[in-house]
Amino acid sequence: MPNDERVDALENKLKTLQLYYAAALADSTVRYGNEGILDKITAQKKAEQTAGGAGLAARFGVAEPKHAFEKIRDAYGCADWVCTETGSGFEAVASKCTLCAIARQMGRFSPCQIHCLSPIEAMVKGVSPDAEFVVAGTLWDSGACKVTVRTK
Repeated sequence: MPNDERVDALENKLKTLQLYYAAALADSTVRYGNEGILDKITAQKKAEQTAGGAGLAARFGVAEPKHAFEKIRDAYGCADWVCTETGSGFEAVASKCTLCAIARQMGRFSPCQIHCLSPIEAMVKGVSPDAEFVVAGTLWDSGACKVTVRTK
């Protein structure tokens, strides 16, 4: 098999695994929601991720806050995060997200906080503890996911 075909095959396998992973996360969100424990599990996971934010950032190779969005985008191929510098930090915007789309088809519970925003926030604060992380909207409730990160 020529090298180009091997690369294409690996890229297709990666995309398939990313899709399966997004579907599994969407499924867990629906199941937690149906059991009435989504908010509780989300809060528990956020506390755990926040406590281990520096370690999580290190595992993903996040050295500065913007990298958290970029590394998640590249690893999971889910949300198409684009970061734009501002005077006091940056704004991250995603206009599409596979996880959100799958979860919407499966039920009425948003996966945004539990599976995306909380881990990203943990990594941002893991490398910049004084950073301000403000969610202006998510794809679940608006036309885009928008986060402003202000670094001090």
